[in-house]
Formats: sequence, structure tokens, C-alpha cells
Amino acid sequence: MDRVVIKTADVDKIVPTAEGELTILDAIDLEINAGEAIAIVGASGSGKTTLLGILAGLDLPTSGTVVLGGAELTALNEEERAIVRGQQVGFVFQTFQLLGSLTALENVMLPGELRGEASAADDARELLTKVGLGARMGHYPRQLSGGEQQRVAIARAFASRPKVLFADEPTGNLDTVTGAKVIDLLFDLNAEFETTLVLVTHDDRIAARCQRIVEIDAGRIIS
Repeated sequence: MDRVVIKTADVDKIVPTAEGELTILDAIDLEINAGEAIAIVGASGSGKTTLLGILAGLDLPTSGTVVLGGAELTALNEEERAIVRGQQVGFVFQTFQLLGSLTALENVMLPGELRGEASAADDARELLTKVGLGARMGHYPRQLSGGEQQRVAIARAFASRPKVLFADEPTGNLDTVTGAKVIDLLFDLNAEFETTLVLVTHDDRIAARCQRIVEIDAGRIIS
């Protein structure tokens, strides 16, 4: 039987507004198995990115429980959730989120350095070579194209050897051809490292490459 790596039970997210309370997520029950690739889809404003943040422990629900890799995130404080994220989670964002003062190599080394790993530099070089940037390791983000920056971000995400990789619209800032190459790379590395992939996307072609599609409408899972 597959091992459940993420489980939510009756998760709600409600925020106050000038017009009253706004329900962003409503009674979300979801199980994701280890090694599974899942696409979260839905219209803008449906709650996809909010759900991703809650699954990753970046945000807390108003009510309900979230378990990630055996840790009940909803019972932890921010510092404790940060430790869980550091041990189990990798991120790829639409906006790359690279540190401009660090080279590509230094950006990818960062997760390993923060964990005190002596092999951080060697691991980073290996990953940058895998993503086709072996000749660009000493370049800063401003010297790289958008596609190259996203490849650095993917290498950095896998540098932490995450159990779960969360990707939020990873091709949103890229042209179609570059985006397709980045997605190929993401799925190739995901298969190689046997990572659980949770992907938010508007692109039906990307969603179709996942093993399961979770569709959200007005904060509720509808399929």
C-alpha cells in the first residue's frame, strides 16, 4: 500500500474583509501518496496557491488539520514548521526567488550549507550540470535568462533532497518553448529523485503529465 505523505482533514481558510468573512478554502480533505505527482488546477482565485501554502506549512488553515511527512503542521509553531520544511520540502516558484547577490552555484549550495553538509558545493555542481548550466555556475541571476534562472531554482529545490516538491506556476514567467523545456526537466528530476510533486498550474498540458489532477472551484475540491 502506498504511504500517505500529505493528509488534510476538513481544512478551511477564512479571512476577514471589509465586506465580511471570505472563505478561501472550504472543507478540504486530501491525501497524497509518496512519489505521486499531483496537479492542482482551477480558475484564478479558486484557492490553489493558498492550498499549496497550507500543505507546505507556509500558512496555517483557520480550522482543520494538515499532516506532512508524519508531522502535524497545524499543531506546530512557525519555528517548528520551518524545521519540517527544511527537512522535507523543496519549492519552485513562478518568480524564481533567487538571491541576486549569490552566483548560480552559491544559490544551489545554500540549502546544503544551511544544513552543514560538507558536500554542498559538489552536490550543487552536479545538479547544475544536470540542468544544463555547468558552464554558468559563476554567473549571477541578472546575467541569466528567465529559463536559466528557473533551472537554477529547480536545482536548488532538489539540492535539499526533499520528500515533497511544491511548484507554484513554475512556467508562469516563461515563454512557451522555454517553459516546456523547464517542465521536462522538472519531471525528469522528479522521477530520478523519486520525489512527491505537488504542482499548481493553469496549463492543461502540464497537468495532464501528472498522475492525478485535483480541481478546485471556489475553495472546494470538485474532482
